[in-house]
Amino acid sequence: MGSAPASAFLCIFVVLCSYVTVNGGYIKYNTGAGIVEGKLNVHLVPHSHDDVGWLKTIDQYYVGSNNSIQGACVENVLDSVVESLLRNQNRKFVFAEMAFFSRWWYEQSEEIQETVGKLVDGGRLEFINGGWCMHDEATVHYIDMIDQTTLGHRLIKKAFNKAPRAGWQIDPFGHSAVQAYLLGAELGFDSVHFARIDYQDRAKRKEDKSLEVIWRGSKTFGSTSQIFTNAFPVHYSPPNGFGFEIDDFSIPVQDNPHLFDYNVEQRVNDFVAAALVQANVTRTDHIMWTMGDDFQYQYAETWFKQMDKLIHYVNKDGRVNALYSTPSMYVDAKHATNEEWPLKTHDYFPYADRINAYWTGYFTSRPALKRYVRMLSGYYLAARQLEFLAGRSSTGPNTFSLGDALGIAQHHDAVTGTAKQHTTNDYAKRLAIGASETEATVNSALSCIASKNSGQCAASTSSFSQCQLLNISFCPPTEEDIPEGKSLVVVAYNPLGWKRTDFVRIPVNDSDFVVQDSTGNTIEAQYLKVDNVTINLRNFYTKAYLGRSPKNVPKFWLLFQVSVPPLGWNTYFISKASGKESSRSGYITVMDSPQNESIEVGPGSLKMSFSSTTGQLERMFDSKTGVDLPIQQSYLWYGSSDDGLDSQPSGAYIFRPNGAPPTVVSRSVPLKVMRGPLVDEVHQEFSPWIYQVTRLYKDKDHAEVEFTIGPIPVDDSVGKEVITRMTANMVTNKVFYTDSSGRDFLKRVRDYREDWSLSVNQPEAGNYYPINLGIFTTDKKSEFSVLVDRATGGSSIKDGQVELMLHRRMIFDDGRGVGEALDETTCVENTCEGLTVRGNYYMSIDLLGDGAQWRRTTGQEIYSPLLLAFTHEKLETWTASHLTKGTVMEPNYSLPLNVAVITLQELDDGSVLLRLAHLYEAGEDAKYSTLAKVELQKMFRGKKIKEIRETNLSTNQEKSEMKTLKWKVEGDNGDETAPLRGGPVDNSTLVVELGPMEIRTFLLEF
Repeated sequence: MGSAPASAFLCIFVVLCSYVTVNGGYIKYNTGAGIVEGKLNVHLVPHSHDDVGWLKTIDQYYVGSNNSIQGACVENVLDSVVESLLRNQNRKFVFAEMAFFSRWWYEQSEEIQETVGKLVDGGRLEFINGGWCMHDEATVHYIDMIDQTTLGHRLIKKAFNKAPRAGWQIDPFGHSAVQAYLLGAELGFDSVHFARIDYQDRAKRKEDKSLEVIWRGSKTFGSTSQIFTNAFPVHYSPPNGFGFEIDDFSIPVQDNPHLFDYNVEQRVNDFVAAALVQANVTRTDHIMWTMGDDFQYQYAETWFKQMDKLIHYVNKDGRVNALYSTPSMYVDAKHATNEEWPLKTHDYFPYADRINAYWTGYFTSRPALKRYVRMLSGYYLAARQLEFLAGRSSTGPNTFSLGDALGIAQHHDAVTGTAKQHTTNDYAKRLAIGASETEATVNSALSCIASKNSGQCAASTSSFSQCQLLNISFCPPTEEDIPEGKSLVVVAYNPLGWKRTDFVRIPVNDSDFVVQDSTGNTIEAQYLKVDNVTINLRNFYTKAYLGRSPKNVPKFWLLFQVSVPPLGWNTYFISKASGKESSRSGYITVMDSPQNESIEVGPGSLKMSFSSTTGQLERMFDSKTGVDLPIQQSYLWYGSSDDGLDSQPSGAYIFRPNGAPPTVVSRSVPLKVMRGPLVDEVHQEFSPWIYQVTRLYKDKDHAEVEFTIGPIPVDDSVGKEVITRMTANMVTNKVFYTDSSGRDFLKRVRDYREDWSLSVNQPEAGNYYPINLGIFTTDKKSEFSVLVDRATGGSSIKDGQVELMLHRRMIFDDGRGVGEALDETTCVENTCEGLTVRGNYYMSIDLLGDGAQWRRTTGQEIYSPLLLAFTHEKLETWTASHLTKGTVMEPNYSLPLNVAVITLQELDDGSVLLRLAHLYEAGEDAKYSTLAKVELQKMFRGKKIKEIRETNLSTNQEKSEMKTLKWKVEGDNGDETAPLRGGPVDNSTLVVELGPMEIRTFLLEF
């Protein structure tokens, strides 16, 4: 997070002068030092931290435009690094962000590509991390982490036949347990390196020399997925005085005795002193100096010339040994010492860089972008399945542009919401372009697989359309008048590996429709009036997004229940009712007029009670399980601190309440109740800018809560951080649980850290944790769980409470580099207003020990919703030419409920990438935390698997060839129980076994 402006003229001058000394003669520097036993070895690791967007967009950073914001050009970095490496065979450089490298690589001539290949083969240019970006670890889903890493790793494998060995997460603002074991050990990494850990944690670790640890991030896998972890003593820049970018203030080594300011002895002493300071907080005789910073090496010779001199003169001095190195060389050296290392479990959240400065605001910042990323992530998963099922086109539209955009969006200044507004707009634009091309791919694939005419696939024509703005009731194909004699055809695709029953809600202009399933049977339907809040959102945001407002507004939501086979589709037909049909066309929901003090809603076993006096939730009760939980839900906002409170305001990164208790938005809430056979709805208007609809569906064991928040008022000059808070009558003893990147659940204890004695200075912000899947609490009898539809922040500030931060709007910048207040607005013509956000969260009550099944199954359904496509056709014509229902699997087969298909994708080379994930941790559930089996022959009906190869997570290594370093761990007595993992796949039976939390990756040839 720093700027790097530079003058090209100055750079050329320095490069030309760097090999000449006035009257001093040519000096050949001895830079070939290796490790010297018995000395302190200083590993110089040259690097440039290149954000794929932050203050500028990714393309502006690459080409070096918009330098009035930040002088940065990654194209220059790569050009000049290659040139400098060629000047001295001992020099080394590491590079991480493949979204940048891919741009540069494909612009190079064959000669340059061959030269770079030799540098890579010789270990002089090393790829570390190797993902499309350096992804965040708090606001990203593990599937996105895997996808973007695979994108980069496959490029490296294709171009250089190399596999990165080191994780390099130097800038993300805290670190997840999933990063350690899944995006570390399961990738084949030996180590992970980063800079940002809590300031209190760092102080203790420096004191007891535990900055470097063996991190076991998984309770399930323990030591079998551990990784060497290196937290830097300060930052990812060099020690003070040893940064050598062209505009840096560090003093260069002046070694010409015929010139003034000769300083070799002084600079050697400075080097040795800085090395000894670091050695005092590090175990063994090896320390790493990260020789670089943000967008450094734009004129690489300014760095390498100085490092050449330092290595030469420091080693002549002899007190310490300096050498060019890389993270993998450094870790090999550490490993060779046979040292015992401290053990680290859990994660590194939350992160504060100083007192009162917790980086927990970004867990929620830019919630609309976070939802867009998560929605398109699930869409990308489904689209790749369909692309495979139909056969990947080499010429037509494909899913790559969406994969590229999503890969960039996982960057630690993208989905985090911590980039400048114009950069955020660029992320959204890329996602929208990728979504548009992928939509065409999906429409074509659905037409192909559903067609009875195999020629349909070759023709690649489709009449389908989809509705990306369905959440605000904008869906032209369902709103249009159905042509005479035709039906609205709705095809629902299920990307899950098991059969699902769900509800479809579409906007319509009338209430006289008949809904039929794929066999022609009429099914039950329910109509609900479109509320005014949705109509206003629709009118404003369609104009903002599309540049036009539709003339007509739909009157109703049409709701019906669908059943869709695994990895399959089902078709539903909506037609105008006529004659006798009109009397049974559907149930028109009417508003209930409550007579009692308590209003009970819910068409199924789950009931919710609301007070008719206050309009507030009072309790949840499940007649099936007997769980009865008094619970209240309300909206509040934390007032954001301003820049007068020890100069640390809230901002895009930091959550800093102003010290006052959060303000309750409303204690008395107007209430409207809508009842029907499929769903009951409770509408609550907490304020003119907060509206909520709670839905209880038939056959669903949870409540779906839709919130609409915004524009957040700031005319009082107070920034606001809006939360929903559920207060249950539960004794939770400070304990709650949040997910790690959508995967494992970690135990959290309020005002506590397992690694050090926490000094509590921010009781709210310091207890916030990132949430991608959900949060839950337990007492001796029951569990209360909340799942989310996007990344957000949450906590339990008092016993029995669960809160989620859903939206934020700031007045001030928080001083962490972005230079803008987090004040999102949307404009239509000359009218601008604060951003309004709409989304969902989901609540469930369960008996103690039973909640995992709901969290895991429903969590997958939230991440992978039904994909809906629409067209108009005569029912008879459609059924004659299309398969109205189908699946890739054998008719009666489905995956076990504890297994998810997280990737099914045809690759460029024609092979098929399949990833299967066990959804449960060891001991999480008595029924499902067990060995699961998937029969591939039944999963791919009608397709013969000719070859199956198991690989690591990112497909760049054969699983059988992966090697792991063995480490000595303090206090480890070796009595750990081996985790349950699946065995090798028998080529004759093709049955894949998965133990708890196991993800297995295969390349298939059909």
